[in-house]
Amino acid sequence: MFAALRRRLIERVARWARRRQGLDPLPLVLRAPRLYILPTRAGLGFALLLFVMLVAGLNYTNSLALFLTFMIAGTVLVGMHECQRTLQGLELVQAHAGDCHAGATGVLELRFYNAARQARRALTIRSGTAAVSEFALAPGATLTVRVAFDAARRGRLRLGRLELASTAPFGLFRCWAWLHLPLEVIVYPQPAGSRPLPNPTVGRAAPRAAASSPGEDEWLNLRAYQAGDSPRSIAWKAWARGAPLMVGQYAGSGGNDYLLSFAGLETLDLEARLSQLTAWINDCARLDAACELRLPGVELPLGRGAAQRTRLLRELALYGGEAP
Repeated sequence: MFAALRRRLIERVARWARRRQGLDPLPLVLRAPRLYILPTRAGLGFALLLFVMLVAGLNYTNSLALFLTFMIAGTVLVGMHECQRTLQGLELVQAHAGDCHAGATGVLELRFYNAARQARRALTIRSGTAAVSEFALAPGATLTVRVAFDAARRGRLRLGRLELASTAPFGLFRCWAWLHLPLEVIVYPQPAGSRPLPNPTVGRAAPRAAASSPGEDEWLNLRAYQAGDSPRSIAWKAWARGAPLMVGQYAGSGGNDYLLSFAGLETLDLEARLSQLTAWINDCARLDAACELRLPGVELPLGRGAAQRTRLLRELALYGGEAP
């Protein structure tokens, strides 16, 4: 019951802060009105200790004990001011989040700049229930911090509230700020399925560099060996000289391409079909093979490479709306 009440209170406070602050355009400089500060558990225990010291000093009229109590209390108040100053004036210069697969952990990159003359220590930032990222900033330094976020299902994901906090210098107070960044990522379907690639179609490959003569292949370059590459394409001479396993890439006047569709996947539900198609697209990218996508209402032309892979995966992520 207490956990449910605490969660409901946090949600109400979060909605209030969202209405109060709105979206945060970049670059963003943290100012005092949007900073919140409360004592930590250690701070509450320390306050209780100071109260006991005060009562004991008054009870025994011990001037030395009272002097020590007030001196420590003054130091704590200075620490509270320094805790807030750790965040005040901190600048968020840039934010970027890349696409990811469902069920995986995405990465958000935040670039901070410290224009102050003092270092900013014991900084933490997190997104939702993901792991906390800890960092510190030297005076005049710029730092890129990577924050993990959960991508539970495919579709368009708007990143929620980020919490930037610090407990410097003594850990007795915690100052924090909520960041509402206008960031969206595309979450691809989870690659899954054990079915092999459909049979390739010969002679309809995506355009490559022209071959030197008809029926011959033109050597392009070497790339790192990947599991599944044909042993005949491995550069064995380079490997014998001590180089890592490399695979030769060739371009010819013709080649194989793959038509990816729901054909043969009728026994699977929609999400399983999209997961299998995602696995096939990744296989085509790994093999440097050309592929095209044909689904009901969707037709993407033949292509190859990283850009083609991104186009196809984004289309699968948004196909038929978000996952239920």
